[in-house]
Amino acid sequence: MSVSENTAIHRVNHEIKRRCLNVLRVTELTPRMRRITLGGPELQGFTSIGSDDHIKLLFACTPQEQAVLDSNELSQDGMRPTMREYTPRRIDLAAGELDIDFVLHGDGPASTWAAQAEVGQILNIAGPRSSMVVPDIFDSYLLIGDETAIPAIARRLEELPATRKVLAVIEIEDAHEQQALASQAQVEVIWVQRHQQDLLQVVNDLTLPEGQLYAWVALEKALTRSTKRLLIEQKGVKEERIKAAAYWRLDPNDDA
Repeated sequence: MSVSENTAIHRVNHEIKRRCLNVLRVTELTPRMRRITLGGPELQGFTSIGSDDHIKLLFACTPQEQAVLDSNELSQDGMRPTMREYTPRRIDLAAGELDIDFVLHGDGPASTWAAQAEVGQILNIAGPRSSMVVPDIFDSYLLIGDETAIPAIARRLEELPATRKVLAVIEIEDAHEQQALASQAQVEVIWVQRHQQDLLQVVNDLTLPEGQLYAWVALEKALTRSTKRLLIEQKGVKEERIKAAAYWRLDPNDDA
């Protein structure tokens, strides 16, 4: 199978628009993951065509940042609200709903907000700025991530047809964090409990799916780098067939 120019991986830019949305539902997915369903008139026109798109969530951590949010524009000195990036998990414009899944790790403005979120509250979002579109042009897929990457992995699995093979390796806190992942594709999921197994060793021991493979990695920054290097040097995956992203950093001041 060859990849033609008309079906290549490509980026699509979007108009950046800030939206003020209401919390419609709060759903407990696992002990450490909570889904917030947002909606409201300003959701109309929202676009997310890449499974790993990111939107910015805007939070006010100081009175000055709250003033910026209330004014709906940047202050003269360029002050901005505190922002964190999250993957839109589900978009249903007909129903007027947007799902965002939060890992409740106890630190940072996004996790703190999600832990106390209730129906009727407001959340400001912006974006996505662009989408990296990966057409269904590969025979098989290797998806590696942790809890923060589950929304993107789940979206990709839902998009793939029955003819594709997928191997997903997902690092989680413990067995209670496993989720059901729907897909028509032929999917094998390996759940790696971080305090019992070494993710790099698990990846090193993998037998990769056959055919032209696309690999996607989203982990903590240092682990993402190590995993990408392992895939290239030990597993023979071509670098141009890997997308590796640092979804968070091992720093108490960063929100995953």
